[in-house]
Amino acid sequence: MSLVIRGARVVVGDGTVLPRADVHMKDDRIVTVGAHTPVSSDTVIEAFGRVLMPGFIDAHTHALWAGNRLDEYEQVQRGVAYLDILEAGGGILATVRAVRDMSEARLAENLRRRLSVMLEGGTTTVEVKSGYGLTTEHELKMLRAIRRAAQEFAGTVIPTALLGHTLEAGRPGLVDEVIDETLPAVHAEFPGIAVDAFCEKGAWSLADCRRLFEKARSLGHVIRVHTDQFTRLGGLDLALELGAMSVDHLEASTLDDLKKLAHSRTFGVMLPATGFHTDRRYANGRAFLDAGGKLALASNCNPGSAPTSSIPFVVALAIRHLGITNQEAIQAVTSSAAELLGLTDRGRVAEGYRADLVVLRHSDERQLGYEFGGNPVDVVVAGGKVVA
Repeated sequence: MSLVIRGARVVVGDGTVLPRADVHMKDDRIVTVGAHTPVSSDTVIEAFGRVLMPGFIDAHTHALWAGNRLDEYEQVQRGVAYLDILEAGGGILATVRAVRDMSEARLAENLRRRLSVMLEGGTTTVEVKSGYGLTTEHELKMLRAIRRAAQEFAGTVIPTALLGHTLEAGRPGLVDEVIDETLPAVHAEFPGIAVDAFCEKGAWSLADCRRLFEKARSLGHVIRVHTDQFTRLGGLDLALELGAMSVDHLEASTLDDLKKLAHSRTFGVMLPATGFHTDRRYANGRAFLDAGGKLALASNCNPGSAPTSSIPFVVALAIRHLGITNQEAIQAVTSSAAELLGLTDRGRVAEGYRADLVVLRHSDERQLGYEFGGNPVDVVVAGGKVVA
């Protein structure tokens, strides 16, 4: 199977732009990128100067869930704080109850539908977390549902075991159970999977996160950390000490925090859709990049704090509220996001890379961040095949 996209404005994904080029793909790989050369191909798409760029990589989502939180959002609109809802047994815990009541097959179908929407919006690689189970049985059910849905997705799904998501009333031994029972069970069935935790008031304490992460590292798992969303509990420093893959959120981080993170090899993942939907607080992307930080942007797609899967919308928010440029935002959802997830074969339009690409309806890539509220994607290619 071969495919050629002719006459495109190619945004490579590393800051480079080719004003006019053809991209030739064979099977699931990019074969050539450059000036027009006659090639034999099964399919030819004329771009007519439209932007061709890497498929979007969404490196932080909670896209597998059941139920909804519409009633809670009405509470938020009346001024109730998210942490107050969480402490009252709502928020994450409401979704936990719905997930426990749903079968693995139905959970997988829910995720398949959301993945389809993501693909139509240009997202070809998606990280999906567990975390709404809070028991060994239901965390494994979620991870199996993610694996099941991934088998029918044209793109790529990267699972993460979010084992330290929140606490639950009436279960004083929850942390010990997760560390001593759930983590080993996850390790046995999903060796090497990234392990995540939410270090926040009302969720996992710094000390409990340390215990989880040290045990996970001893079993060979990489770690990721949700921290500094509402309060600074020291999760960023813990992440750096333990060599985490990423620190995600960072809305409450100080300039000194961001500089420390920037001087490490750990990625900062910023989630502007969360600030847009909840409290209008945004991480300082400009300061982080200026200090030399490695930035990824992601949707944080979830039923509570970020009910969106649109990476174009995330880019639009980032250039308005994080202080970064359109070019920097594009890199943060392509090549940088690929590096974060350890995917060395995608995120750029270059020879030998996986043919995950999107063609926009725009002829100028700056329109991606300038426009908001619609779908700018005309064509989606995943693994060398037109899929949307």
